[in-house]
Amino acid sequence: MQVFDCQSHVFPREYAELLTRNSGPVRARRIGDDYQIVYDDVVEFRLSPEVYDPRKKLADMDRAGVDVALLSINIPGPELLDAELRLEAAQCCNDYIADVVSRFSDRFVGLAVIPWQDEEAAGREMVRAVTQLGLRGVVLYSHLAGAPVDSPTFEPLLAAAAQDRIPVVLHPTYPVWSSTIRDYSMVPMLGMMVDTSIAMLRLILGGILERYPQLTIVHPHCGGVLPYLMPRVVEQTEVKGRGRERISRSPDQYYKRVYLDLVSPSTRAMQYAIDFAGLNHCLFGSDHPWVRIESLLECVAGLQLDPQDRDKILYRNACRVFSVAT
Repeated sequence: MQVFDCQSHVFPREYAELLTRNSGPVRARRIGDDYQIVYDDVVEFRLSPEVYDPRKKLADMDRAGVDVALLSINIPGPELLDAELRLEAAQCCNDYIADVVSRFSDRFVGLAVIPWQDEEAAGREMVRAVTQLGLRGVVLYSHLAGAPVDSPTFEPLLAAAAQDRIPVVLHPTYPVWSSTIRDYSMVPMLGMMVDTSIAMLRLILGGILERYPQLTIVHPHCGGVLPYLMPRVVEQTEVKGRGRERISRSPDQYYKRVYLDLVSPSTRAMQYAIDFAGLNHCLFGSDHPWVRIESLLECVAGLQLDPQDRDKILYRNACRVFSVAT
């Protein structure tokens, strides 16, 4: 049995150091060998670069039986930094991931980050990351420094990704409305899942998926709350006629083209995602090092799948999406 983990994170110390130079709402300060990351004085977390060490990741992958992992930067992304730091930050992250992939080419592939607000610089960096560094897609956070993902500012980059067949992988970041649910750690529990669902629905209702049918999107964490709420969305658009200004078909028809990763520690949630999206559109992921890989694999083992279908979810679908030879 082969396993491709399509959500696995790294965080270069050089990028953490760069965050200490940022003057905007997202800031970092050193605490010994670690960094305290603060979002707009609303939420914060401690970041330990050693937790993301590639050799530690490899050891965890070996222990769990993971063959290949798709590496990305989780949060914060470079779009949250001062304008003069964004491109430098993206290049720092992309060069780091490309270096790790080159050193362990049989175990890792990578995703790029780009400075989305600067169309020209972001376009150049996306091309560099894919054509020169060999990265296999680009991360799109659930909002881009507060701007919605379907903003006209970002459409040329999404159009380029569609044209060049570059997969776009949604990833949560702290919602702009985090202050309303800061109590009880509800931001990572609930807020991030809702925020990626809002982002995905904006890509649908904003007409992005209609205008660019070749665009490949991966929606993480079993689609957040959107698969569960899609019948309500369809009733609103198709019966009540709301939110249909930029689409010509039912929203669920566009969403059928989207891939869901199964990063949810629940066999029941995974099964719901599979029933919703189909066996060919679901990808295994772990969210390592934030989540123990074995806990996700145990949930997959609880699914009532024949070996061929399990192989699709654990390995073959991701190989197809991210152009990895099987």
